[in-house]
Amino acid sequence: MATATMLEVAMSVPAAERAVTPAAAARVEARGLVVRYGARVAVDGVDLALAPGEVFALLGRNGSGKSSLARALLGIQPRDGGSVRVLGRDPARERASLMSEVGYVPEEPQAPPEMTPRALVRFCGRLRRGWDGAAVEERLRRLAVPLDRAFRRLSKGQKKQVELALALGHRPALVVLDDPTLGLDPIARRAFFGELMAELAEGGTTVLLTTHDLTAVEGIADRVGILDAGRLLVDEPLETLKGRFRRLLLPAASADVPERLRPLGRQTRPWGVEVVVSGWNEEAPPTADARAMSLEEIFTALHVDATVMAAEER
Repeated sequence: MATATMLEVAMSVPAAERAVTPAAAARVEARGLVVRYGARVAVDGVDLALAPGEVFALLGRNGSGKSSLARALLGIQPRDGGSVRVLGRDPARERASLMSEVGYVPEEPQAPPEMTPRALVRFCGRLRRGWDGAAVEERLRRLAVPLDRAFRRLSKGQKKQVELALALGHRPALVVLDDPTLGLDPIARRAFFGELMAELAEGGTTVLLTTHDLTAVEGIADRVGILDAGRLLVDEPLETLKGRFRRLLLPAASADVPERLRPLGRQTRPWGVEVVVSGWNEEAPPTADARAMSLEEIFTALHVDATVMAAEER
């Protein structure tokens, strides 16, 4: 039984099921985006369009290009090819005006270490239109963040909550969160995403989230992208992605799976055979026990397959 590579699995999504955002309606649009670091290509010809109010989760292993892509979309990282429009502007040329309408939480905290949250709130109020400093301070009080303690003395979770509150304080049209919960413990991660979900409940804000926290993504993302070696291999609604993956549990005597189900990988178990398929439909073998897969399981299956295929090609 032949298996599909990660790229083939991604491209096998029927066109009618793929998320397509018209350029005229997109808050973020990239076409053929390329970012290089010397000879290394970090972002390799990415096309992407995010609609108003959409939460897009960008996933990938370390070094896949997630942060480079997010930074290039904001004009922080120079691009080496392609075009980008964010809120109708080219971020490489109009970054100063653009950032007044964008909230950004970087992977590593960037606030001045000696400034207090209260001072940061007031400082940002002088830079951004529509700033609601009272609401930001109230949010931080509710989260038990000390307003008069130096930023460097806050816990990791408190630092991230400060940065999220500052990113949302001017009601931005777009929020970019670059692996915001990296290094946080489970309770701090839950608090961060809970606060984000409460903010998004009002609707209208577009969110680009890069993250390793796949469990949290399932609760907030409308659409998922998966980067591998700088290429966007998967870009589709979360529910569509989960709907086409199943883990089939089969007796060893009837382990054949139709190619139309697009089998991705198989493992022999003491009780039979386990096969992951990426084109699930009701035409599975009648003896199969078909089980839904979490986003984390799907992500792992894709990368295990890519690793196996690469080893076979060597």
